[in-house]
Amino acid sequence: MKAAVELHGTIGPAQTTVSQVAERAGVQRHTFYAHFPDERSLLMACSGLSFERDPLPDVEAWAQLPARGERLRQGLEQLYGWYERNSQLTACVLRDAEHHAPTREVTELRMGPTFARASQVLGEDLSAPQRDLLAVALDFACWRKLAQARPPAAAADLMSRAILKL
Repeated sequence: MKAAVELHGTIGPAQTTVSQVAERAGVQRHTFYAHFPDERSLLMACSGLSFERDPLPDVEAWAQLPARGERLRQGLEQLYGWYERNSQLTACVLRDAEHHAPTREVTELRMGPTFARASQVLGEDLSAPQRDLLAVALDFACWRKLAQARPPAAAADLMSRAILKL
């Protein structure tokens, strides 16, 4: 799994082959297939390992904070911190999820519920336009653009202030 995760973070899951994983792991193809009979099982195992190493932020902890201001800022800061720590792998996986059905399926399964809940928790007591901007703020591409000029805390502060000013 470690070899596959490394390849997923450099060339992406869609371009990773069984031969590449087996070679990097120092095993034969038949050994690979004994552990991972299909692509989905490999993607599930790799995503499980990745989230075990660095789980997505605890959205339910945000729900304990008062709605709007501090909840919004802390939630975005924690998410942006996670994005920063996992930027290479996340960029490759999300890129491939756009055109590679197995990657999309596993990404939606592993990340979808957390992001849906984050949108609910952080969007509580926000207007429709504020929730629209929150959707942009939660997006990896938004964080990536903001991260070019500022650390996660500053990016979270900027976006939370922008959302609340609408």
